[in-house]
Amino acid sequence: MAADRDRFSTATRLKALGEEAAARVYRAQNRRLRAPRRSRLTGRAALLALVVCSLVVALAYPMRQYVSQRSEIADQRRQAEQARERVEQLRDELARWRDPVYVEQQARARLHYLRPGETGYIVEDGSADPRRPSDRGPSDRAWYRNLWDGVDAADRRR
Repeated sequence: MAADRDRFSTATRLKALGEEAAARVYRAQNRRLRAPRRSRLTGRAALLALVVCSLVVALAYPMRQYVSQRSEIADQRRQAEQARERVEQLRDELARWRDPVYVEQQARARLHYLRPGETGYIVEDGSADPRRPSDRGPSDRAWYRNLWDGVDAADRRR
């Protein structure tokens, strides 16, 4: 019977221990529920976030300026290249104007100049409207017609 008592007392003890353990677990759960939850953001993480934000703010304006200046440099280089091409065209044109044959061709075509002894004719093709004598624009007509039309227009304004 002594063994039964020991067993009984051990079982009683285990039961009591189980009740105590259950009470401790219940209290721990209540403490967790009642205690304010701590944020996962630690002091180090907050400091790191502050440093990163400060770097972003500090570098945003210089980076914007850098990108802007790079695009301006590209534009200036493109304009310089266009200017070089234009200079080459003008040099070619200057070389053509230094040739007396080219100058003579231009004088004949643009100003209707003739060599001594030549007779010049202007042929109208008849496609112009007969009611409008000056159908062509000023650049299509002979220079002396434009000059004379200017004199006539000035005379009419008086």
